Amino acid sequence: MASAKPWLEHYPKEVSPTYDYPKMNVASMLLASARRYPKHPALYFLGKSIDYDRTAREAARFANVLRSLGIRHGDRIAIMLPNCPQVVAATFGTLMVGAVVVMTNPLYKERELEHQLADSGARLIVTLDLLHRRVLSVKAKTRLERIIVTSIKDYLPFPKNLLYPLKMKRDGTDLTVAYNDEVLSWTKLLHAASPSPEIAPVDADNDLALLQYTGGTTGIAKGVMLSHSNLIANTVQNVHWAYKCEEGKERFLAALPIFHVFGLTVIMLQAVYRAAEMLLLPKFETKPVLELIARKRPTLFPGAPTMYVALINHPDIASYDLSSIRACISGSAPLPHEVQEQFEKVTGGRLIEGYGLTEASPVTHANNIWEKRKPGIGIPFPDTDAKVVDLETGEEAPVGELGELIVRGPQVMLGYWNRPDETEKVLRDGWLLTGDMARMDEDGFFEIVDRKKDLIIAGGFNIYPREVEEVLFEHPAVKECAAAGIPDKYRGETVKAFIVLKEGASVTAEELEKHCRERLAAFKVPRHYEFRQSLPKTMVGKVLRRKLFEEEQKGE
Repeated sequence: MASAKPWLEHYPKEVSPTYDYPKMNVASMLLASARRYPKHPALYFLGKSIDYDRTAREAARFANVLRSLGIRHGDRIAIMLPNCPQVVAATFGTLMVGAVVVMTNPLYKERELEHQLADSGARLIVTLDLLHRRVLSVKAKTRLERIIVTSIKDYLPFPKNLLYPLKMKRDGTDLTVAYNDEVLSWTKLLHAASPSPEIAPVDADNDLALLQYTGGTTGIAKGVMLSHSNLIANTVQNVHWAYKCEEGKERFLAALPIFHVFGLTVIMLQAVYRAAEMLLLPKFETKPVLELIARKRPTLFPGAPTMYVALINHPDIASYDLSSIRACISGSAPLPHEVQEQFEKVTGGRLIEGYGLTEASPVTHANNIWEKRKPGIGIPFPDTDAKVVDLETGEEAPVGELGELIVRGPQVMLGYWNRPDETEKVLRDGWLLTGDMARMDEDGFFEIVDRKKDLIIAGGFNIYPREVEEVLFEHPAVKECAAAGIPDKYRGETVKAFIVLKEGASVTAEELEKHCRERLAAFKVPRHYEFRQSLPKTMVGKVLRRKLFEEEQKGE
């Protein structure tokens, strides 16, 4: 009889199938690293280096600011910041009080912002001078009492801190802030606050650390309730998976946004747990990233496939030394095999695909970094169970058969904020229904085929967009692609391919169709091709197929 968990046979000997996860406030991780490595660099931001001692003191100051403003255990604090030192201080400071972090995308428009702030009941928000007017415009429709405003220049080195406002003014950006009793200055508040740390005790299994909103691309965004235990468990799982990495010696390239749960856990929390340095990037730009890698020598680079695609296609990549990168875990979208091979060739490091979702803090699966790996998302993390179930019966599907992936483990959420009906749909007896179609092979390695919702049904045939995309990606002219279902009078739906070509490359729709016909069953071959300059994506590089579908419906 096959093993119930065949993947355990493929764990490295250094990785245990199970671990003890400390029951503590997540903020304790920062203070522990600051005690062990006070002068070790924690953050590097556009030329400025900040050590662990100062990082911990900034977080403690912010916690004491919150206390002075009447913030208490369980209150929600929104953080609307790009990757910068303030996002680290605000997150850990909020947790020190026992309050709940509500990560908020800085790109949100008023409608999205209003929904999230009102739904979460956040009492206070930290944001940039660049963004505070957007918050002010929706404040009356939320429970916000105060807005704490900071600026990118607040943590820039001299003379960049003086030049930044001049540049923004020249670009026509207004950074002026009218401070009052409700709009407060980050720098003034922190300067006046005590740096003495005090960590609120928490019930780690039941007290929320994070409300992370998800689902906005397919419907109304829901707040995922993640406890202190959820985040600590996933951090510890990630740390042990990359077992060759050493405490106090690693440098993380923080290109993924920390306001996304992938960046928050896999970069910020893991880096702090390891007493690693974070190289913070407010936004991903190919040339500056290449320059930063060559200059600051990061060892770990969690990212999204689009980031790796952009780097390997940069015309000057050969002139940069990328050999410091030892390991990368790719998530948020499928990792094409060609991208994996090329990136490993230019860095000499390892790039593996993992899998997760906001509801699981987020990582549940990853390929081995240094041992046996296969195409796909790899094997479940320690203490994580997974199986593929038949969509109709709910019974476990035979090995190799397609079904819905369901998972359970210490990283799985408590539920959706104020949405018991939605929670009931996806949490069943401790199992999280992912909504992703997958299969498991005889070794326990998993492969995601596609989202249930992205399934294209053409003339009665089921077509999974990822399968079409993998074939398109094999064409040497294709840089990025997406396949989506569009309405078809005869077939109900049919496949349309959206293509971004490599610089200088050219190919016709007829040539791509021939390429696909040689590699796909006839019913899967795209009937329409559209060449574009770019594809709509989330901040972590996931292509928004729903947006493509909506554009088609509008005739854009």
